[in-house]
Amino acid sequence: NIFARVVPEQKLRLVNALKANGEIVAMTGDGVNDAPALKSAHIGIAMGGRGTDVAREASALVLLDDDFSSMVQAIKLGRRIFDNLQKAMTYIFAIHVPIAGMSLLPVLFQWPLVLFPVHIVFLELIIDPACSIVFEAEPEETNIMNRPPRNPQEPLFGRRTVVLSLLQGLSVLGILLVVFSIALFRGQGEADARALTFTTLIVANLALIFTNRSWSRSLRSTLRSANSALRWVFGGALVFLGLVLYIPFLRTLFHFSFLHPTDLLICLGAGGVSILWFEWLKSLQQRPKQT
Repeated sequence: NIFARVVPEQKLRLVNALKANGEIVAMTGDGVNDAPALKSAHIGIAMGGRGTDVAREASALVLLDDDFSSMVQAIKLGRRIFDNLQKAMTYIFAIHVPIAGMSLLPVLFQWPLVLFPVHIVFLELIIDPACSIVFEAEPEETNIMNRPPRNPQEPLFGRRTVVLSLLQGLSVLGILLVVFSIALFRGQGEADARALTFTTLIVANLALIFTNRSWSRSLRSTLRSANSALRWVFGGALVFLGLVLYIPFLRTLFHFSFLHPTDLLICLGAGGVSILWFEWLKSLQQRPKQT
């Protein structure tokens, strides 16, 4: 609909009517007569060059180049940042569930300890750059501009995100308990069980990073999108894991035993299995709905 010769009171009524209809309203303007509507809209956008001081003060955003197309890029950037913050928070919450579990359960059930301070430090050297650099560098989702505006009341870390994080973390914890229990049951010894469990945890940690890079695309699809920060984190994790497993001094420091190629394959498979359910869930969401 097009409205011409609209006075400030009518602009304000239009904005309020759209808001009452449940719409997310953005208002653009550059003059004093736009200020009431700019202030009332969810997002007021003023012109930075030719806009008046009143319009700029009443707005939430100011376009420095007075170019309306900049709003599209701003929306895309804002949605990408929001998505990546959710993914980073989901990952960091999920990975600390198995870490906490494998720290507490052996104490409660009087099992051999799995994680010592040196293991936690090693894990944090992967977790910190992953949540602060890797996810920040992720490109936007392919459908990012096809979504409706999100509810302004929606929290950054809501119930759905918490449940998703817990399920991811609990699935990893379950796999780690299986690996640890089988190793002890077979009489492989404390050092062997710890090495197998920790290696599986590192693999699962990397798998969580990869699977949370996108909540709409499969793991295979995300591997085709470049992320230089991820390559450094992934490569560094594998190099340092190899060092602590096969350099005698470091292996003793970490209280590990020597792992054979078969052991590594078991850890790789177990760590990968922990995120298969989430990849299956994403594949269900990608299927076209039948009408």
